[in-house]
Amino acid sequence: MAQALIFTRFERTWHWAQALLVTGLFGTGFEVHGSWHLLGFEQAAQLHRVLAWTLIGLWILAIFWHFTTGAWRHYLPTRDGLGAVARYYGYGIFRGESHPYRATRSAKHNPLQRLAYLFLKLAISPVVWASGLLYLFYHDLHAVAPGLDLGLVAWVHTAAAFAMVVFVCGHVYMTLLGHDKLFELRHVRSMIHGYGEVEE
Repeated sequence: MAQALIFTRFERTWHWAQALLVTGLFGTGFEVHGSWHLLGFEQAAQLHRVLAWTLIGLWILAIFWHFTTGAWRHYLPTRDGLGAVARYYGYGIFRGESHPYRATRSAKHNPLQRLAYLFLKLAISPVVWASGLLYLFYHDLHAVAPGLDLGLVAWVHTAAAFAMVVFVCGHVYMTLLGHDKLFELRHVRSMIHGYGEVEE
């Protein structure tokens, strides 16, 4: 094993900026739904829109970066080793077994991570954005498509947001799981300074 730069400065900045924006969207979204009262409905709704547009801009930049640098290859799904990784997280980790996957410079994410990120990028996120934009521009679109049901749009947006909450909770949980023990901060540290253990 060797220590190597796994996450570039851009990836780390993108990751933490996205985490802050998504957390802000969760908070303001729950306030808009009346789950708590900190800012008031109008302020929460306005901040929610600003955070959403900022995140959309960040995603456009990240998509451009991933395709121009070739980093998109790290997210291509693979079945190679998928069973071993799934077995490890479902059973082996509780028996003290070692993680069957080690990152390499050309493959940062294990097969289960790749599937999770693919599901996030191709299913959850598009539904969040499409329903959010339909909600935001409902009055303009209602003139063109009078059958558009605002209640349904809001329900889909909320359901997709809850799917995002589940993804984030799972992501944090999996990040805190170690390779050889149940809890460690190695993955968090590597997303701060960029370096981690890789196969030679």
